[in-house]
Amino acid sequence: MRHSGWFSVVVLVPTLAVVLCFLTLPIVAIFVDTGPLDLLSSLGEDGALEALRLSLTCSAIAVGLIVLFGTPAAYLLATRRFRGRAMLVTLVELPLVLPPAVAGIGLLAALGPKGVLGGLVEDAGIRLVLTTAGVILALTFVAAPFYLRQAQSAFEALDRTWLEASRTLGASEARTFLRVAIPTAGPGLISGLALAWGRALGEFGATLMFAGSFRGITQTVPLAIYERFSTDFTGALALSAVLVAVSAALLLSVKLLSGSAWLGGAAR
Repeated sequence: MRHSGWFSVVVLVPTLAVVLCFLTLPIVAIFVDTGPLDLLSSLGEDGALEALRLSLTCSAIAVGLIVLFGTPAAYLLATRRFRGRAMLVTLVELPLVLPPAVAGIGLLAALGPKGVLGGLVEDAGIRLVLTTAGVILALTFVAAPFYLRQAQSAFEALDRTWLEASRTLGASEARTFLRVAIPTAGPGLISGLALAWGRALGEFGATLMFAGSFRGITQTVPLAIYERFSTDFTGALALSAVLVAVSAALLLSVKLLSGSAWLGGAAR
């Protein structure tokens, strides 16, 4: 197919240039205003490394929980047709459009000391509000829909004849899910994982509302950036640069893994 003519020159290329400038300029500006020495010194500031460690640890645990519970849930929604399915899909995706503050308030109303399930949580001896566990819960809540949506699309794109052939050959549904569905949908699942992890790393509002901002306990990198914003803008820029670098490295790594998984599947 030939791609030439006035439409490409007048419309496609200029609009792509505008989009790239708009989306990349703020990111580039962070590194323009942050020198290497500022970047390194920011990591030595009180609480900076703790915030980075907490962000990476809590987001990794949150993504692990999302993949563990979200993968079979997405498979069910993608491969079954039943009454009320559209409503379930809408409920699963609803946190995507919730303002972060609303997500935090919702978590408090559900799991806080005076929340709907607060009594049961306290009776079980579990503390969530203003704790590291609360950070993980908040990250899981806001990031899960990103994975579920992508995973559902990946499973829906599967060739159903492969699944049917596996069952015809005597494989159980669980074995078909583990040995056929997941490997085949692997690139889409990895992409969803990257989106969810990136969202978890950048989460701010729900974490602040539900878990607070205590150094070494609940203060993630976004909260540490906010704390420094009014008093140490250079420090806030440096921490922002660190978070951008970590997120970019994560996204690039996941894309490389996704490509390797796809090539491996194609080779088989």
